[in-house]
Amino acid sequence: MHRRLFNTSLLVGFFFGLDKIIGLGRQVLVAGTFGLSADFDAFNVANNLPDTLVSLLSGGALAFVLVPVLTETLDQKGQAKAWELFSYIVNLAFVITAVIAAVIALFPLPLVRYVLAPQFSPAQQALVAELMRLNLISALIFSVSGLVMSALQAHQHFLFPALAPIVYHLGQIFGVLVLRRFGIHGLAYGVILGAAAHLAVQIPGLVRYQFHWTPRLTLVEAGVRRVLSLLGPRLITIGFINLVFIFNDRFASGLGEGVISALYYGWNIMQLPETVIGTAAGTVLLPTLSELAARGEALELKRILRRALGVLLLLTVPVAVLGIALIRPAIALTLEGRVFTPAESELVALATQMFLIGLAGHSLKEIAARTFYAYQDVRTPLFTAALTLALFISFSLLLLPRLGFAALALANSLAFTVEALLMLFILYRRRIL
Repeated sequence: MHRRLFNTSLLVGFFFGLDKIIGLGRQVLVAGTFGLSADFDAFNVANNLPDTLVSLLSGGALAFVLVPVLTETLDQKGQAKAWELFSYIVNLAFVITAVIAAVIALFPLPLVRYVLAPQFSPAQQALVAELMRLNLISALIFSVSGLVMSALQAHQHFLFPALAPIVYHLGQIFGVLVLRRFGIHGLAYGVILGAAAHLAVQIPGLVRYQFHWTPRLTLVEAGVRRVLSLLGPRLITIGFINLVFIFNDRFASGLGEGVISALYYGWNIMQLPETVIGTAAGTVLLPTLSELAARGEALELKRILRRALGVLLLLTVPVAVLGIALIRPAIALTLEGRVFTPAESELVALATQMFLIGLAGHSLKEIAARTFYAYQDVRTPLFTAALTLALFISFSLLLLPRLGFAALALANSLAFTVEALLMLFILYRRRIL
């Protein structure tokens, strides 16, 4: 089992790494087109609510609680029952997403003016509202596509879900290169195309595992009730996590033009090693941890978990140290003068360094959180996520007067690292780790 998990993690890590490399290429194209501009600031803020909606109602929330329940259903009741349960969940997620998206689309400007970016100019707030309406279309697509990823992973199939983010980036690249005459709106159209491709590339996986759609909404089926009982705390957990990024943009919106974009680039650069190492390992481990937890094989689960965490630390700490040391000359060599001015390069490099301080913490959390969900414990991650939000706000308010915008990236790193360590301590006390 260890060998299979290791090989699968390498495969998924490779595709996640390819995804991040293509994603960085997309960022270079976007930066070359829009720079650290007011329009790109508006685009990033416009993503907040649609991204939160997707996180709450598909990939981020349901994925974590759906994979363990689907794995258990597959193991005990067979594939037909698992697909029936999946149909009920995806139907429900799509309908709820559609209703919420319609409400947001009707009243976007008050949300921007009073919640998301109160310090933007009226013209910039209007642009955020326009872009947010477009981004809601991709949110609808992801309400289905994100759950398809979970269903395939529950079947221990990782290839098509790993390819999906890659084609999503390609859609955005199309928007930048081909639809650039539409300005920042062209990038939003590219996001919609990428979301459609994200779903389409996974359809062969559904065919392979003989997916049969059940066109029915129900809240009384036992599996649906089980998923929903786990989903409630998970929704709040994801809400707390997304509030970190909403507060981040709120704090940054008054710090000058380009600051939000610099934090965005710094976060995404840090996400390259975090995704290749932490997210890949967590994605592959979740179905196996869920299966072992359901069967009561605690000793094997502990053995796999300890080995995974050890390998993760062995990889992330040196990468973080090297990244902090090399990111300034790397950005100056590759992007300065082509994409960024020297001043912009300095902003992006500083943001990246502060985010890299939290690389190990973010990666540890990927595995620790999934371990709780493998045991269908959704309350502990809820508690730790609330603590993380409180810590982020506290660290930000404390450090902003001293460090300026870099305080927001450092506060993120510190808050999530504390959360990861607390999760590991709780797992140890419960004798799971």
